[in-house]
Amino acid sequence: MVAAASVVVAVGTATGMLTALGDDGGGRDVDAAPPRVTTSPRWDAPPGTPPPAPSASPSPTTSPTATRATPSVPPRKTSASPAERTPRPTASATRLYRHPDSQVLDWVRAHPGDPRHDVIAARIADEPAAVWFADHTPATITSRVRAVTSAGAAQGRVPVLVPYAIPDRDCGGHSEGGAPGLDAYDAWIDRFAAGLGSGEVIVVLEPDSVAQSECLSAGERADRFASLARAGRVLKDADPRARVYYDAGHSGWHAPAKQAGWLKQAGAASADSSDGIFSNVSNFHATADEIAYDRAVLDALGGPASLGAVIDTSRNGNGAPPDGEWCDPAGRRIGRAPTLSTGMGRVDAYLWVKLPGESDGCKGEPGTFSPSYAYDLAR
Repeated sequence: MVAAASVVVAVGTATGMLTALGDDGGGRDVDAAPPRVTTSPRWDAPPGTPPPAPSASPSPTTSPTATRATPSVPPRKTSASPAERTPRPTASATRLYRHPDSQVLDWVRAHPGDPRHDVIAARIADEPAAVWFADHTPATITSRVRAVTSAGAAQGRVPVLVPYAIPDRDCGGHSEGGAPGLDAYDAWIDRFAAGLGSGEVIVVLEPDSVAQSECLSAGERADRFASLARAGRVLKDADPRARVYYDAGHSGWHAPAKQAGWLKQAGAASADSSDGIFSNVSNFHATADEIAYDRAVLDALGGPASLGAVIDTSRNGNGAPPDGEWCDPAGRRIGRAPTLSTGMGRVDAYLWVKLPGESDGCKGEPGTFSPSYAYDLAR
């Protein structure tokens, strides 16, 4: 991902995901590009996370992880307004699903005597997180998605899935890769949708795909947005209970009106393809700033009043670093626990989209788990 983008996950997103399942649902598929897949943790509050009340700290992280470059728009320092007191009804009160196959769980099982074990196990491994699908594997994508959604349905929990295979992903940055072209991507999304089943599921559609689109020509951007709009329709047609959210970057990146203009072109304002927006994926901006930013984007976006936002709170407990560092910056902390009940108007969920402890590329290869980094975030 490009610097501008919330460091964009190139750093953030791409880098910090757990790996998703292999062909049979048990192994991991790793793209030639740095792994961007992250596991889906559960939705409960990790010990030691800040209380649900909004803070007035800097804006959240990018699908954002911290941005690589200085954002074009200065970080917003707004706190959540009282208007958010009334929670927006969520699709379900069911708890979020924690996928049993992730790098952090592998580490916890393999290192029972490590002095960091208990902290990492309780504050990170026990939480539900997103499951990323970052490789273009048409032959196996349906079965791999189905393995996650059927497991979630069996437990009465809601999985969080991240399709991450858009062509020209991350503008050639750390998380480059994706499908070879939009026709191939459209076919891959069709197969992805076929694995959703009929239960409740949250889909975080292509982190950085909208906020980082300035690296494309105007024509390429229009084609990408048309493909994203189609993707949302296909996903919701396949499973009417699926909730699909579009990339809004993060509060330290683009101005709300600019981001909303792109989102509208990508289908985010239409109930046929969208349930709203997501922000701060793999970034560090404070929850209060993300709430204010997301509401401003939703206001500018228009569309049905039912549209809401989900925020990645996995590493934003201390807000974004003042120097704008995005690559495994020191002094960060895990944020609010994943939940479908935020108590904030138009904020549908706090999610852990990037798994804490998965490197942005400085403490290890992008997407690989670093126990020292995880411990620093969780203690």
